[in-house]
Amino acid sequence: MIITGKIFDPLNRRTFSGTVEWQDGKITAIREHDVDTEQYILPGFVDAHIHIESSMLTPYEFSRMALPHGTVATISDPHEIANVMGMPGIRYMMENASRSPLKFYFGAPSCVPATSFETAGATITAADIEELFRDDGLIYLAEMMNYPGVLHRDPLVMEKIAVAQKYNRKVDGHAPGLRADDAAHYIAAGISTDHECFSLAEAIDKLRHGMKVIIREGSAARNYEALIPLMDEHADNLMFCSDDKHPDDLELGHIDRLVSRAVLDGYDVFDVVRAATVNPVHHYGMNVGLLQVGDPADFIVVNNLQEFNVLKTYISGELVAENGACQLPQGTHEIINQFNCSPKLPADFHVAAAGKKIHLIEALDGQLITLKLTEPGVIRDGQLCADPENNQLKIAVVNRYQDALPAIGMIKNIGLRRGAIASTVAHDSHNIIAVGCTDEDICRAVNLLIQHRGGLCAIDGEEELVLPLPIAGLISDQDGVSVSRAYSVLDRKVKEMGSTLRAPYMTLSFMALLVIPEFKMSDLGLFDAINFQFAPLSE
Repeated sequence: MIITGKIFDPLNRRTFSGTVEWQDGKITAIREHDVDTEQYILPGFVDAHIHIESSMLTPYEFSRMALPHGTVATISDPHEIANVMGMPGIRYMMENASRSPLKFYFGAPSCVPATSFETAGATITAADIEELFRDDGLIYLAEMMNYPGVLHRDPLVMEKIAVAQKYNRKVDGHAPGLRADDAAHYIAAGISTDHECFSLAEAIDKLRHGMKVIIREGSAARNYEALIPLMDEHADNLMFCSDDKHPDDLELGHIDRLVSRAVLDGYDVFDVVRAATVNPVHHYGMNVGLLQVGDPADFIVVNNLQEFNVLKTYISGELVAENGACQLPQGTHEIINQFNCSPKLPADFHVAAAGKKIHLIEALDGQLITLKLTEPGVIRDGQLCADPENNQLKIAVVNRYQDALPAIGMIKNIGLRRGAIASTVAHDSHNIIAVGCTDEDICRAVNLLIQHRGGLCAIDGEEELVLPLPIAGLISDQDGVSVSRAYSVLDRKVKEMGSTLRAPYMTLSFMALLVIPEFKMSDLGLFDAINFQFAPLSE
C-alpha cells in the first residue's frame, strides 16, 4: 500500500514531498520525491488524558466519533466506571475498546474511591492495581487525585505508587493550584504529569520541578487560553487532552481543533504537532506510529497545516475514516450497572436553617474549581429555600448505592429560573446530583433517574426530558450521533430554563468532585475541599 503527499515529520522537524509505503500494518519505506498534491501526511493525534465515560459513549462508539477527527490513540482513565463497578467496570471498558481499531491505552485508577468523605460503589486496592498491570497490561497509574495523601506520604497512597514504580509505569498527577514546595514534594514522589493547571504561573512552577503539563480543553474545564503560552519555551514537555468531552463537542472536533487553534494563534507548527503526537507516545511508551520506517502505519491526511481538516485516518495501515465519515458499523453493547436506591419524597429535600447566613458553592464557568460564598438565605417556616431571583439554588446529592437521605446544600451560578436538572454523572462516586428551584422539582428529577437507573434529565413544569445512561449510569448503549442529539436537546432546554453556563451538565457533574477546591457536595454533606472536612450549611 502507498500514499503520496507532503510528508510532515514532527519527530525530525522537517516537511518534504514523497510517498509512504506500508505492508502488514507497518511502514516499510518513506521515499522523498516530487508529488503533485497539496495534501499533508502526518502522525495521528493522541488525547493524552481522557475519561471515555464522560462522552457518555462506550469506547467503541467514542472511536466512531473520534476517528474522523484524526485521533488514533488515547490515554484513557477508566476511573469513572471503576467508582461504580470496580474491576469488572475496568474490564468492560477494555473489552469494548478491543472491538475498535483506535488504540485505547487504559490506566489503573489510583483513587477509587476518591476520598473517604463520600459513598462510592467500589474500591480499587494496591493489589488490584498490581493485577491490572501484571495480568491486564494497563500502562500507567492514572491521576493521583489524593495529593494530600501524597504530600503526607500516606502509606496506602504510597503503596499504589510503589506498585507503579515496580512495573516501571508512569504515574499521572492531579493537583490543581499546588505550588512551590508542595508541588516539588508531590512531584518528588514520582508524579510525572498534571492536566489540572489553571494558571500559567502554576504550570511553570511544576515544569521547573520536572513535571510535564497536559493542556486541557474539555467541555467544561478549559485551560488552553491560560496555558498555551508555554508552547514557546516548554514545547517538549507539553501534551494536549480533553479530560471530559461531551458527544456534541466530539462531533465538532477533538485534538485536531486544538492543533489548528494553536497554529492559527501563531505557535510553531512543529512544536504544536509534537505536543499532539510525539510527546504522549514517548512519555507513555505507546505503540503508536510517528511516521517512521518500521512504525505502525498510524497516520492521517489533512488539507493543510493551518486548518488541519482531516481527510483520511489510517490505523495499522487500515483506512478507518474518510472525509468526516467513520468506516466502522454501529455496535451493540452489553448493559452493566449498580443502582440500589428507592424513590424519594419532596420532604426528603427539606433542610432546616441553623441561621440566617448560608454557605454556598459558587460554580465557575469553564473551571472545575469553585469558590466559597456566605450570603443571607431565604428561610420560610424554618426551612432553607432556593431563591432563583438571587441565583441561589438548592443542590442535592443522593446515594445511589443504598437507601439514604439526600445531602442538601446551596449553589450559585447554575442560573436556573425554574424547574430542576439531575444527573448520575457526578464525579467521582457518581451518585445522583440535582439542582433546582423547588424541593418538588428536585425530587421529580431524582426519581426520574432512579426509574431509568441512570442518566441526565430536566424537569420544566409538566415537561420531563431524560437521556438514559443504562451502562453504569454513565454511558449510553446507543450510537454517538443519537446520544449527541439527545444531549443537545437537554442542553438547550436547560439554557431555556435560565442557565448561562457553556456546559451545564458537565459543570454540575463536577460539583461533587471533593478533591477540587473550594466547596463541593458529597452524598454525606457540604464539603470544604481546602481543609478536607465537612462544613455547616448555615450559621
